[in-house]
Amino acid sequence: MKTVAIAGTGLIGASFGLALKSAGFRGRILGVSSAAAIKEALSRGAVDEAAPLEEAVASADLIYLSQTIDRILSTLPRIAPYVRPGALVTDAGSTKTVIVNQALRSLASGQFLGGHPMAGKEQRGAAHACAELFRGRTWILTPTDPGQLDSPAAREFLDWIGKIGAVPVVLSPQEHDRVVALTSHLPQLLSTALAATLADRLADPEHFRASGPGLADMTRLAGSSWDIWREILATNSSAIDSALAACIAKLEGLRAGLTSDATRHTFESAAELGSRLRK
Repeated sequence: MKTVAIAGTGLIGASFGLALKSAGFRGRILGVSSAAAIKEALSRGAVDEAAPLEEAVASADLIYLSQTIDRILSTLPRIAPYVRPGALVTDAGSTKTVIVNQALRSLASGQFLGGHPMAGKEQRGAAHACAELFRGRTWILTPTDPGQLDSPAAREFLDWIGKIGAVPVVLSPQEHDRVVALTSHLPQLLSTALAATLADRLADPEHFRASGPGLADMTRLAGSSWDIWREILATNSSAIDSALAACIAKLEGLRAGLTSDATRHTFESAAELGSRLRK
């Protein structure tokens, strides 16, 4: 792998560039983004030079789409004529089935391997990028065929994922969307619903003094950008609806028997899972 093209040089894209360099990559890293984002990424050393999308893709061995979901979907048809045979196209989209299907429709050359690094920060942009962002974090890969991972380009990409400290996990696109609806999208919606409920029912700012650090922990995700979550909700609505239905049923069970043995059992099983997640 001699040339990498990163389309979208925000937090994730710039961190990927920094991580590659920190792990020993000595090839060229081309950045494709807005003028402001490219300037920031260049100043951080996350990319070596800016290039138009078509030019970057035509010369790249690895094309990394670290854009918003909507932008990834519109970029895939644009790059199709320029992807070289043997090149690997991957992405960082938070939902996978829609993106993978678009790639299958669009790309006649090269190989597409869906990806989702489970890493991030509350801050956005290359100014907050970090070479260590992916270390110890899961990097989900969503091949449509397990044999995809045996191609030379995919094997080299997997090797670099390991070098930057991430932990690869392989799921089908559909399984990815079902799982992250429960582990990522549901927590966001619960945090948002809790914060919105408090905003509606506690009018006096003094009322919020009657809270501990747990409330801040529970509502931290509520500060997430609607622009990002609009696309996630739109492209994974079925799995998210199912996750919400399961959680609402659990809440209704708690509501129906606040002091019952069933509620005690719910608390105990929830505490056990919470302990495992904090280890």
